[in-house]
Amino acid sequence: MEPTTDRLKTPRAAGMAGVAFALLLGAAIVLMRISIPGDAADATIDQDRRWAVQLALQIVPFAGIFFLWFMGALRAHTGEAEDRFIATVFLGSGFVFVAALFAAAAAAGTVLNEETPSDFGRHYAYTLLATYAMRMAAVFVLATSMIGRTLGVFPRPLAMLGTLVGLILIVVGSGVPWSELLFPAWALVISLYILRVRRTAAPTDRSGPP
Repeated sequence: MEPTTDRLKTPRAAGMAGVAFALLLGAAIVLMRISIPGDAADATIDQDRRWAVQLALQIVPFAGIFFLWFMGALRAHTGEAEDRFIATVFLGSGFVFVAALFAAAAAAGTVLNEETPSDFGRHYAYTLLATYAMRMAAVFVLATSMIGRTLGVFPRPLAMLGTLVGLILIVVGSGVPWSELLFPAWALVISLYILRVRRTAAPTDRSGPP
């Protein structure tokens, strides 16, 4: 029964890491959005809100770590049945997303040190986050949904939801403020589903033959 036990631990690890990632990334996005203005008309950072930028910069590295754990646990759960082409897109988009997320946080850190943020620093941070990081996130969502649908890991409605979220993130990009929250929201839904399936499967496994 050892392989079955290991298989049950993997979805639980993916679910817990995914929940942590979703909550941390969502909090970081909200803190950065309310602290660093996205338009030139309101370019001054409120002194009372600088703490929010500092907190967001502390959160982002942990969000990236939990995302890598989430990604690795999901890939381990698919096992040898995964499609190598889709798996390559899955891994590549995930790694580029983390790199772009860290770069956006670093750019936001430079804006924090300025009383009046420059247009270049502000737009650079938002471009990295809303355009590059989120479009890589969209590719990751689409690849994950395709893997889940092909292998039967996710039900059809959940796979369709992922496809819809991925398409919205690709098409919308930086055009709609706060659209970045779609990605952590999707990760939270996927993680909660994985945890629910794990709780359902565990009693069945314990009641089986030794």
